[in-house]
Amino acid sequence: MFKKITLFERLLSLLTGASWALALAGAFYFFTLFFPFSFFYALLGAFVGSLLGLFFVVVFEVVQLQIEKLSELRKQTALMEKLLKIQQDNEKISNH
Repeated sequence: MFKKITLFERLLSLLTGASWALALAGAFYFFTLFFPFSFFYALLGAFVGSLLGLFFVVVFEVVQLQIEKLSELRKQTALMEKLLKIQQDNEKISNH
């Protein structure tokens, strides 16, 4: 019932969380750095400061999606092979 999680998937999950932390830390740092100038510059700085972390969040999420896609394709391939075998067995029975 439960999906077995590999070490690589656990590492991806950890790195995704670390990327979110980097995004928040960068946003906070740049917000506080530019706040003395104006609130608008502080918001703009927070956005720029979070970009690196958000980039890595997207990268790790795409990798996770590709792993899930590969897993589903493997399941579908196994089912198609079973169906093909059943069809071949039925053809053998009907030919005899």
